[in-house]
Amino acid sequence: MDKKMGIVFISLCAVVFAGCAQTTRIGDFTIISSKNIDLSKGANFKRGTNRVIGKDLVHGGGFSGPMAPNMKTAIDRAIESVPGTVALVDGVISQVMGSFSMGYMVEGTPLIDPSLIENSIPTPKLDRRGRPVTESSAPAATPATPAK
Repeated sequence: MDKKMGIVFISLCAVVFAGCAQTTRIGDFTIISSKNIDLSKGANFKRGTNRVIGKDLVHGGGFSGPMAPNMKTAIDRAIESVPGTVALVDGVISQVMGSFSMGYMVEGTPLIDPSLIENSIPTPKLDRRGRPVTESSAPAATPATPAK
């Protein structure tokens, strides 16, 4: 009976600790961007009201090669989450390490260029490898049928 309880206890501890993740703050930045910024229009930039988060996490064992987490991807995802954003103000970059995942997390307040919102051209959605997502690869919406 004691051997079974020991195995149950060790299994329970393994499950609990497998989900734990550690976040390590890499750096704090006054302004951070991976985009080209026209600083001559800086007086027109608006500061967003909410902080945004961008992540690039890899789950499983693919921590090297083409599936390795990328800090620039995390920065891009945070910037692109709000239309017209050119940079993040008061940015924080963190590294996330878990038992079965690792990657980067970027958080900051968006710095928005209003002229980019007015002149915006819709950009195609891209998958993780940078290829455009086509209508055929996206799930099709089913039309609603009216009730009789």
